[in-house]
Amino acid sequence: MRLDKPGIRHVDLTELQLASSETARIINRDIVLELIRTSQPISRADLARRSGLGRSTVSQIVEQLIDENWVREGAMGSLPRGRRPTMVGLNGDLVAIAVDVHPGQASVAIVDLNGRLLSRRPVPITSDPAASVRLIIECIQRIRPTALQKSTEGIGISLPGRVNPTTQRLIFAPNLKWPEFDIKKMVETKLGLPVMLENDATACLMAERIFARMDGVKDAVLVAVGEGVGTCVLANGQVFSGHNGMAGEFGHILVDPNGPRCACGQHGCWELYSSGRAALRYYRELKPKGNVVTFQELLNRAEDGDSAAAQALTKQATWIGRGLRMIIASVSPSMILIAGDLTAAWHRFGPVIEKEAADLTLAGSAPLIRPTHEGEIARLRGAAALVFQRGARRTTSAGVAASSAKSA
Repeated sequence: MRLDKPGIRHVDLTELQLASSETARIINRDIVLELIRTSQPISRADLARRSGLGRSTVSQIVEQLIDENWVREGAMGSLPRGRRPTMVGLNGDLVAIAVDVHPGQASVAIVDLNGRLLSRRPVPITSDPAASVRLIIECIQRIRPTALQKSTEGIGISLPGRVNPTTQRLIFAPNLKWPEFDIKKMVETKLGLPVMLENDATACLMAERIFARMDGVKDAVLVAVGEGVGTCVLANGQVFSGHNGMAGEFGHILVDPNGPRCACGQHGCWELYSSGRAALRYYRELKPKGNVVTFQELLNRAEDGDSAAAQALTKQATWIGRGLRMIIASVSPSMILIAGDLTAAWHRFGPVIEKEAADLTLAGSAPLIRPTHEGEIARLRGAAALVFQRGARRTTSAGVAASSAKSA
């Protein structure tokens, strides 16, 4: 009796796509490109050994990636004997313009394919989206000449709000106080480059997956703590966006109906107790004449021995840990990543958050909780990753179309 006989699986006929030889070629191309990215510089022979593909197949894929401008040849490798191999690596001259938007200020950067920030500029932000986007466009125009010898693939924008994945319009940004607005159209019309938008927590998670090596992690949640609290859910290896891209708004789940009024219009949202703004409020309650304006100043005061600052941060950490119960109970991730300026003081936040999460876990072991340690850089890298992923999909599709045309 056969025990490995395939069973019945549901197939969604509304999204039916038959497998083809092109599907295998696309998968093999992605594997080779990932091996190059993580092991560069690397020879074609080593790519064949590590991927399990034939040498001729690997050579064809590498030539395709060179033609698409993702990969370039570099120095010659060394061997004890025989012909010296030509090493290949990512094309460092391929760059993206990354924009990270936050209340009060945005950052604009040039990021290369290896995730390096080549230059960065600040931009003031107001509650007027059109005026703010004009300032961002002007900053991009000033920063582009610093990369004249580079090939710009597009513009990625990280936002403290939600973007409709279908329309690519900003639809929810309470802390920015921006109404629904078509940022993409305005920037593309003015600069003539493709624009991709995404929530800042999702951008952070993309940066972690691409640049920080999360291989093997299929279920995770990234919690971005700043002026508010944003989250991104990774379920079975896929970012879960939900209806209208609104999945993961744990920061706006009510935890105290008698709490302060939130920018979203409700009272007592989780972010009102666990954000950087909440910590500043706790400090003012403990020390009304403390005169602390920024979260970074609060961190500095705590390190300098200010007991009120330390208490405020401990209270914030406690609420972050308590709020994680909502996440653990609803999606049960194996890992929770915490992003934001607070990670600079993880020795202060980590133990409190981990204890609260462990005490509130319903059954089994608590998920692994780790800081990202990169803050704004992670968001900028994630914004750039939006562009590079879009470009990879575009060139792959073009290659498939060209191959199909030749076959016809």
